[in-house]
Amino acid sequence: MMSPHRMPDKTGEALRAQRFTMLEDIAKELAGEVIFPTCFDIILRLRKLLNDPDASMASIAAGVSVEPLISAKLLQLANSAAFNAEGNRVTDLKTAITRLGLNAVRTAAMTIVMTQMLRAKGMSGFTELTRTLWEHTVRTAAAARIIAGSVPRMNPEEAMLAGLVHDLGAFYMLYRATQYDELRDRPDTIKYLMVQWHESIGVSLLNALGVPEVIVEATVDHDHLRPLPNPVRSLGDVLYIANMLSGGHFEWLMQDKDSGQEHLIPLEQKYAHLLPDIEALADEMRGSFG
Repeated sequence: MMSPHRMPDKTGEALRAQRFTMLEDIAKELAGEVIFPTCFDIILRLRKLLNDPDASMASIAAGVSVEPLISAKLLQLANSAAFNAEGNRVTDLKTAITRLGLNAVRTAAMTIVMTQMLRAKGMSGFTELTRTLWEHTVRTAAAARIIAGSVPRMNPEEAMLAGLVHDLGAFYMLYRATQYDELRDRPDTIKYLMVQWHESIGVSLLNALGVPEVIVEATVDHDHLRPLPNPVRSLGDVLYIANMLSGGHFEWLMQDKDSGQEHLIPLEQKYAHLLPDIEALADEMRGSFG
């Protein structure tokens, strides 16, 4: 029996109107001040500090230190096998940040905040979808870093950040869906909206957050099938390959469709020698930020 205090669920045209309202609200927000969960304020504060060419390591360490979770995770990452092959442990943020480098710190901060956003209140209705999306994101970021490392004059840390944020529009749409009762309990409806809109919303969102233009440009049409880049010439090429190696939207959104799978065979064959390194890095990322 329906609670006397609960309004009936929207269906049919009313539900479609609710979907449109969410997209309309997102468009208005992206045209003004982007509002994320409180944890995303961290990124907005740290972004200015990390992008300031005059900021010293001491001032950066001081800025990061006010966020205990990020501080702890950066120390953990600096002492991981990926950044501490010689086994010399660091115990202070300044040394950790110096060892990691600013690009790695930016990537780590974004990763930490995204994982916290996925645990935010109201996301429980999207547990399976968020877990699949996060797994795809981690693997894409790892693949982008490893692939970029094999390409001359390509920045692996920049590629890793691009992999990390390439589906930020989808994360954002999930968060915004929690604001609407009728959508919160309908993950299939959100899947449909994400397939249609996550790329364009993601580009607008990354621009609003002040992400470097080269990274924003690399995310454009990353889920659109195209001939395998050969040779790899740009960050966009690296991200496309990494995304497709990690399933693209075929795996994390449209698992009931086979379209495009044959396109992946030559790509997987060409980069098969990098797969062990990609999996190892993805495992390390899961351990550091999970």
